[in-house]
Amino acid sequence: MASSKTALYTALAANLGIAATKFVAASITGSSAMLSEGIHSLVDTGNELLLLLGLLRSQRPPDERRPFGYGREQYFWSYVVALLIFAVGGGLSFYEGVAHLRHPEPMKDPFWNYVVLGIAFALDGYSLLTAWRAFNAQRGQQSFWAALQSSKDAATFTVLFEDASDVLGLLIAFLGVFLGHTLHNPYFDGGASILIGLLLMGVAGALAAQSKSLLLGEGVDAATRRRLVALTEADAAVAQAVRIATIYLGPEEITLVQGVAFRPGLTTEGITAAIGRIHAAIRQEFPAVKHAYMQPVPPAETGVAA
Repeated sequence: MASSKTALYTALAANLGIAATKFVAASITGSSAMLSEGIHSLVDTGNELLLLLGLLRSQRPPDERRPFGYGREQYFWSYVVALLIFAVGGGLSFYEGVAHLRHPEPMKDPFWNYVVLGIAFALDGYSLLTAWRAFNAQRGQQSFWAALQSSKDAATFTVLFEDASDVLGLLIAFLGVFLGHTLHNPYFDGGASILIGLLLMGVAGALAAQSKSLLLGEGVDAATRRRLVALTEADAAVAQAVRIATIYLGPEEITLVQGVAFRPGLTTEGITAAIGRIHAAIRQEFPAVKHAYMQPVPPAETGVAA
């Protein structure tokens, strides 16, 4: 969680300063690509504020209204951020590019564009490096794509995608400004703005899909599920783990429900003691299992553990 906040605060500071300088450069030079990049950075600044809001609200303790806590607030706000990137960032950049193609204007001296792009690249590059380090700290030995698909920390992967799109957008904007000025063709500038809009829409679609999946509820991976079954069946009082269901309520908050067939002859006290031992063993290996519920089932209901 600390690494997520560090990445968010770094991205927030970088995007706030960059947005202001991009808008100033766009007003001086009349560059459509630079204006799109200013919109991009302004949207990103608002997104970081929303993600921080989600992190803050997700840490509220459980109450009568939300007995399982507010952990999924983070997933809701990350989904909102994805929609904003698509509609505001991507949509406005695309519109600005089309408008510039329909009514092209010759670009003025692009000197300040290059200055701003250089500053923005340095700041966004540092922000991307910070987000990358936070992501690497969480993924461990997993490959990048496997870690991305299994990540439950919406704030970290959202900032990572945002910063990566920032850097790519800056490269596109640079090419649009450079080619437009060098070849005296304003269509390159407008085309760059359209490409930035399409880039943002693509990133938003990927983020929305991941956030939607988390918001609807994801369980643990197959390897973790097998290990939970093994820990349960390792207790001498257990005949078989019959059913197991899990769901993430937050990046580090899992709810576990399972049905267990106990060995014949156990008293109620013996079953209660066994449940306590199993829960303790599970929480020792998987601290993220904050809520664990076990239901004794008769042997007649046993089958292959899910």
